Amino acid sequence: MVGDRDKKKRLPRAVYEQELFRLQAELVKMQEWVRAEGARVVVIFEGRDAAGKGSTIKRVTQYLNPRIARIAALPTPTERQRTQWYFQRYIEHLPAAGEIVLFDRSWYNRAGVERVMGFCTPDEYRRFLQQCPIFERLLVEDGILLRKYWFSVSDSEQQSRFESRLNDPMRQWKLSPMDLESITRWEDYSRAKDEMLVHTDIPESRWYVVESDDKRTARLNMISHLLSTVPYHEVKRPLLKLPHRPASSGYVRPPRAQQTYVPDHAASLGE
Repeated sequence: MVGDRDKKKRLPRAVYEQELFRLQAELVKMQEWVRAEGARVVVIFEGRDAAGKGSTIKRVTQYLNPRIARIAALPTPTERQRTQWYFQRYIEHLPAAGEIVLFDRSWYNRAGVERVMGFCTPDEYRRFLQQCPIFERLLVEDGILLRKYWFSVSDSEQQSRFESRLNDPMRQWKLSPMDLESITRWEDYSRAKDEMLVHTDIPESRWYVVESDDKRTARLNMISHLLSTVPYHEVKRPLLKLPHRPASSGYVRPPRAQQTYVPDHAASLGE
């Protein structure tokens, strides 16, 4: 079990928010470099259920242009996709020039959930371990900047997060029977993760482990590391100036009664 990790003093919220905002400003600079240089960036987020992947992705993309930085969170494959080459449906989501794609889980589903839950055959699993390093080398050789992060959470912290979601109507959607089954299969997932790292932690595309029992430090550490591995620089943007608004040429707005407005719900809050 990994629930006995040393407990670190939690980073004060004010310090966390200040540093997060600074890093997010750097992410905006990186985004502009990606756009200007025509770079292609792929960031993979993997880890156990409730490890903090989704909340980190939200902080990464908070100030980015969704036309440049997009999230790929693929649903269960269709019957047709199950007959395709395994990597095929992921290839459709790879970035073109000037784009960043964040995979909220990725082709590594086969090495984790599918392996543990028996959703793939032993032959399919072995083929994945053989083909995955080749596939990723092809991506890197073609110029894609590939970064892979494994969010590592202890069993006790995962349990605590599951319990908080059970009682929170705003986050109950984050729990599924599959998530809860991961509790009873903790060691199976651990073995699957260890084997996955042995086969796919290659020099061309390393795995980077993010300690995520403390979500604040996990977010800061992951974003800071990503920025340190991308050779971006600040791109000068053209100076923009608001034009003078021209004088009216006689336009008259139609009467409000001719249009349908949403009810003023906000006005009722002060009553």
